[in-house]
Amino acid sequence: MTALPEFDRHRPAELAEATELLAAHGDDAVVYVGGTELFLLFKLGFAEYPHVIDLKGIGELYGIERRDGGLRIGAAETHRSIERHPLVRQGWPSLAEMERGVGNLRVRTMGSIGGNLCFGDPHSDPATYLLAAAARLEARKGAERREIPVESFTTGPFENALDEGELLTGVLVPDLAPGAVIVHRKFVLTERPAITVAAHVRSDGSRLADVRLAVGSAGNRPSRVEAAEALLDGLAVDQLDGALAEVRALAADAADPVEDANGSVEYKRHLVGVLSGRILREAVAG
Repeated sequence: MTALPEFDRHRPAELAEATELLAAHGDDAVVYVGGTELFLLFKLGFAEYPHVIDLKGIGELYGIERRDGGLRIGAAETHRSIERHPLVRQGWPSLAEMERGVGNLRVRTMGSIGGNLCFGDPHSDPATYLLAAAARLEARKGAERREIPVESFTTGPFENALDEGELLTGVLVPDLAPGAVIVHRKFVLTERPAITVAAHVRSDGSRLADVRLAVGSAGNRPSRVEAAEALLDGLAVDQLDGALAEVRALAADAADPVEDANGSVEYKRHLVGVLSGRILREAVAG
């Protein structure tokens, strides 16, 4: 590793001030909260910016609260704060469980949910979970606010859909309907997941509904397995086992695996299929 390159650090106290700094410095500026990914890139010599904008002092980026029929999480909230928050633990226990498995304790204590999503690392827990949860992301540029469906946010490896000068400000997770559960599981070789799979399933005890199956970490970006969702929606619960072979194959295709240090394309396809069948059984049992 190398020493950190020299840069000017800016510490805005408001979103408007952060927007002005981004407009003034353009491509020479980068923003951060925890910096767990950014400063590693600096140390490895993979990135260098003359201006670094520290967003930790912006109060608008914090808070975990119920809002508009769901949960709003400020983009600067750390994985650790989400994992331990009583509102999350009581209303969204699967979200707390997912956050509890992110990286290691240092990463969870320093890293933020917004930073994780914006960085766009293909090997990520939150992005896959939030796809299954049908979450939306809140972005601001000055006074302008918009919501982005989470499936549209990650556009490629380390790429996102934010406009120039726009900041991610919050994560919006809808309430679970009665009879609905989300299950998130992963296969890990190092601290970064090699495969992530998440499923949202609602059942009245006899049939499945509102099925959302998301796969990630195998390829360049997480994705929904829409063909499997269509197959499972309305299916009788006692017919699930008979449909799982086709579901596994559809999930493996949707993952679009890329060979890397975690394994070959075929190995990853196999793992995606195994985990998809496993979590669907677990979701229905739950």
